[in-house]
Amino acid sequence: MEDKNIKPTVAYLGPEASFTHIAVTTLFGQAELMPQPTIPDCIESVTAGTVDYAIVPLENALEGSVPLTIDYLFHGSKLYINAEISIPIEQHLMVNEQQAHFVDELESINSHPHALAQCHKYLQTNFRHVPLIQTTSTAAAAKYISENPNEKIAAIGNRLAAEKYGLHITEENIQDVQFNHTRFVVLSQRKENLESEGHTNKLKTTLMVKLPEDDRSGILHQVLSVFAWRRLNLSKIESRPLKTGLGDYFFIIDVLEAEDHPMMKGAVDELTALNCSIQTFGSYYTYKQV
Repeated sequence: MEDKNIKPTVAYLGPEASFTHIAVTTLFGQAELMPQPTIPDCIESVTAGTVDYAIVPLENALEGSVPLTIDYLFHGSKLYINAEISIPIEQHLMVNEQQAHFVDELESINSHPHALAQCHKYLQTNFRHVPLIQTTSTAAAAKYISENPNEKIAAIGNRLAAEKYGLHITEENIQDVQFNHTRFVVLSQRKENLESEGHTNKLKTTLMVKLPEDDRSGILHQVLSVFAWRRLNLSKIESRPLKTGLGDYFFIIDVLEAEDHPMMKGAVDELTALNCSIQTFGSYYTYKQV
């Protein structure tokens, strides 16, 4: 991706052994990795120029989009998406070795909100009355468990976290649905696409579109028609609140075409003519970890 003699600096949602850590090492290898405690910290690091890139979760197959990522990108960052990577998500229940024989006496289960939601049925069936504690990442939960061996608490996270923090996995693959992947995006201040082995053949472009303020009838249909008659394939369209009042939304649109394609340029011009406000995050390749 970069000059092999120069290691890029990359902020990611830490600590070590988070799912984001797996994504960043898969894509960047031996880059200079800088774990951050929250998604906003990752985005603000690259916005301030203290790192070259940031990698953050964007969407999970079970829980949908990560609102914090999308809202930070729309409401105040001037960043571009340089790559996307999708990795499989397998969740395991893990405890400190000292508590391996006391799983039936757990006083809490700690993990990231999405991980807890992904294991909802399992937790309801097996730990209905055990409090669920939300943490900033699955790795943060695992790290806390390792640092508090006398507490009867468990974490939900990946196998790397169990290995990193010396935890005992009491049950594997506890996610409710076995096909579970998360999309992560690489952000930077530069409009570029990171190119390495293993990417998909087609570029993807992400747009965020705000409809005209006059709210005229049929405007969303007109917006979709801009892409439809040009045969531009949309892989995703989603609405998010503008935070200006009830009923005010912007739309995130993923188009399976390069930004500089003539049809894409025409689509953006037509959206502008419809008085839509458009924010483009550039074009990028998608990578998958199997």
